[in-house]
Amino acid sequence: MTKEIDLNWLDGMAFSTELDGHRIVVDADAEVGGLDRGPRPKALLMVSLAGCTAMDVISILRKMREPVSWFNIKVKAELTDEHPKRYTRFRLIYQFRKSDGLKHENVTKAIQLSQEKYCGVAATLKQAAELAWDVEYL
Repeated sequence: MTKEIDLNWLDGMAFSTELDGHRIVVDADAEVGGLDRGPRPKALLMVSLAGCTAMDVISILRKMREPVSWFNIKVKAELTDEHPKRYTRFRLIYQFRKSDGLKHENVTKAIQLSQEKYCGVAATLKQAAELAWDVEYL
């Protein structure tokens, strides 16, 4: 299977694309010629990683009939100082409500299934950077 997008130059450092019927603009900050009209492309990698695994984990926990009422993922990424500035490490922190009474073994299993089998973004990024994760109950 091949996927394709068109990224259209708007002006300055701004570009636009349409994904699944949604318009996305990426831009740079003023110090490099942008007008800050959208997120930076590298930061969108973190959003893609979190979104991909979050959808997996919620789907799996629902199938396990776990009572999730709140869920959050934090992504911390380490970036090199030298060009090309690239991510070398991602740490995902999966956060759940302690009061939901989730079975920790089911939470761990759902995350492991996402990380090892289902999340294509994680599988892609693991080829280029270290990826680690933790669970927090708040």
